[in-house]
Amino acid sequence: MPPASDPADLAASELVDLFRRRRLSPVEAVTAVLARIARHNGTVNAYCHLDEDGALAAAKASEARWMKGRPKGLVDGVPVGVKDNIAVCGMPSRFGSRLTPDRPQTFNAPVTARLKEQGAVLIGKTAMPEYGWKATSDSPLTGLTRNPWDLNMTTGGSSAGGAAACVLGMGALQLGTDGGGSIRIPAGFSGCFGLKPTRQRVPCYPASPLATLAHHGPLTRTVGDSALAMTVIAAPDARDVYGWISPAPDYRVGLNDGVAGLLLAYSPRLGALAARLDPDVERLVAAAVKVFEELGAHLEEADPDLGREPIDVWDAFWWPGMALQLEPFGESAQQRADPGLIAELARGAKTTAREHILAQLKRAELHVSLERFHARYHLLLTPTLPLPAFEVGHTMPPSGGWGKRWTDWAPFSYPFNLTQQPAASVPCGLTPAGLPVGLQILGPIGADDRVLRACQAFQSAKPFAMLSAPRRS
Repeated sequence: MPPASDPADLAASELVDLFRRRRLSPVEAVTAVLARIARHNGTVNAYCHLDEDGALAAAKASEARWMKGRPKGLVDGVPVGVKDNIAVCGMPSRFGSRLTPDRPQTFNAPVTARLKEQGAVLIGKTAMPEYGWKATSDSPLTGLTRNPWDLNMTTGGSSAGGAAACVLGMGALQLGTDGGGSIRIPAGFSGCFGLKPTRQRVPCYPASPLATLAHHGPLTRTVGDSALAMTVIAAPDARDVYGWISPAPDYRVGLNDGVAGLLLAYSPRLGALAARLDPDVERLVAAAVKVFEELGAHLEEADPDLGREPIDVWDAFWWPGMALQLEPFGESAQQRADPGLIAELARGAKTTAREHILAQLKRAELHVSLERFHARYHLLLTPTLPLPAFEVGHTMPPSGGWGKRWTDWAPFSYPFNLTQQPAASVPCGLTPAGLPVGLQILGPIGADDRVLRACQAFQSAKPFAMLSAPRRS
């Protein structure tokens, strides 16, 4: 007999357990997810491409394997959504752009290849802003992606559709990318768990013009599901010139070991990097930090040394990379691309080779600074964002006072793409208006297991609120 709850609301690990005990079939799970998508995708606009026939065929094949007691791997039959800039053989990769062709890819990226090898069912592609250039949730190709907690608000971006799909049970695992916060920002605004792994640990292919700023990682309803996903997607892939060749650890091992005895640093503003902090965010994050003391960790308020202007270093990688991606489209880009992106591309054109080399050297200094910081502190805690989600369709908060560029209202994320260290956003409460707030937890390079362990301890103490249907304000 199947479980009483809707399979679309179940975690990936719960699904696998039910498949193993023959109390639920992958066909039932995928059918429930497709029904959830049919019910809500028109409202939130999370998926931009669906392969229903392919998903059901894959689910039937998975069901047959489970009936024989021979699953392909750890995620056999689990429904997965994939961000539109990650290659899936047989599906298009539009990058949220009208400039790109609507033709299927002929190969799988490392993360999708590993998931398919272990039996996952890839449902479709999720929406994103054009080329992931900004941290909000609209594009000329797919329009607005809306926050399930309040449909008038943004999910954040650029893994916008993945976050909305995750919160609403439209795929137990979601794959996103993060070059300046693109997993953590929508996780923070939308109230799911998002992990930016150590860059070298999860292989990426094709190589990104954003170089090693760009990370691939999971968005999930539970920390345990991210540990499961990481155990699969962190396997080596020879196509990634930057990736580690060591086997992936099993991130589920030791996940429940807790944080007792760890020394944690809490930085509410990253020094002066966050010029402003919403009072509700400040209150909820401070309360979340205290939970770690209750769990036996030791806390000190301390700021890592991020240098004078880390945004200048990040800009020297980000904007030339964005300019390079649009270069092949010539004049067409001026007419058809997001006007906000076109306006920002001048930053990339002005970056000289000398400035880029200097940025590489400053990035190396930043890496050393964070390694020294983590020689004392096992983990660093910050807000994920200084404010709750704001109105959808805006790149900057309409209320004003949050700076001139999206990185001004998202100062907690991009520095740690430069350092490539693991960073996660954990839901830590709702504002009086019912909007999620995220706590960011960071560790040194390679300590993904420690970050996951701390996140699991927090979720065990303070379970995450989730939705089965979007809410209207």
